[in-house]
Amino acid sequence: MTFYKYHGTANDFIIIDNRKSIFKNNTNLIKNICNRRTGIGADGLILLENSDKADFEMVYFNSDGNLSSMCGNGGRCIASFAYAINICGKKTTFEAPDGHHRALIDTTDYVHLSMENTKNPDKIDDQTYFIDTGSPHIVKFVDEIENINVQETGKAIREKKQFESIGGTNVNFVQIIDNEIHMRTYERGVEAETYSCGTGVTAAGIVAHFADKIKQEKIKVNTKGGQLAVSFSADKIYTNITLSGPVAFVFKGELDAFTN
Repeated sequence: MTFYKYHGTANDFIIIDNRKSIFKNNTNLIKNICNRRTGIGADGLILLENSDKADFEMVYFNSDGNLSSMCGNGGRCIASFAYAINICGKKTTFEAPDGHHRALIDTTDYVHLSMENTKNPDKIDDQTYFIDTGSPHIVKFVDEIENINVQETGKAIREKKQFESIGGTNVNFVQIIDNEIHMRTYERGVEAETYSCGTGVTAAGIVAHFADKIKQEKIKVNTKGGQLAVSFSADKIYTNITLSGPVAFVFKGELDAFTN
């Protein structure tokens, strides 16, 4: 079984062309494949499947092996992959866990992805907001982002009882420097800090604007893995949301002897 490794600002994914249904979903198998010590290693696994409503369907699993909600960087990576194997042109539409998305492959290594409209964030306190951008996110403003214990603090927030009904939340720590966002993310399903998170970047940009911390409607967002941009139209809700950033093909390989 052929697989492809991609990353979007160091948020890395194993992608499998599953249009012939060769890969059978198995939680333990996916968890083993994503393991960085004994498997290929990735933040998640993505299946590209057939769709009768769009060019293809994206099915996303976190590295814990469980089916997950929308992944923004994964969406940008699978669009680049679909273009590379001639499923689509430089403009494509695909189905994802939260609905339809459009992508523009600017070049094979830079992709713009439309995100679903979202309602205004919910304010929890002066520094903390909740928003769903295809996946649930807490955005917390901090003064010294490098001093945050993302693993400990993020895990504690992710597991709060108020988020049990949605399976927990992702947690983003945000500092604004010179009108740009600098952020770190604790990602549910990975249960660790990831180098980047596309839906988290989208959440951080919208919340920073909503909280009146950044005025413009196109915002640069710096993650541990690189810089992305989020743009939107702000009125009563946030619309025309686009996540933009680099994508990289890493390598191609064969799954042969993996068992669950």
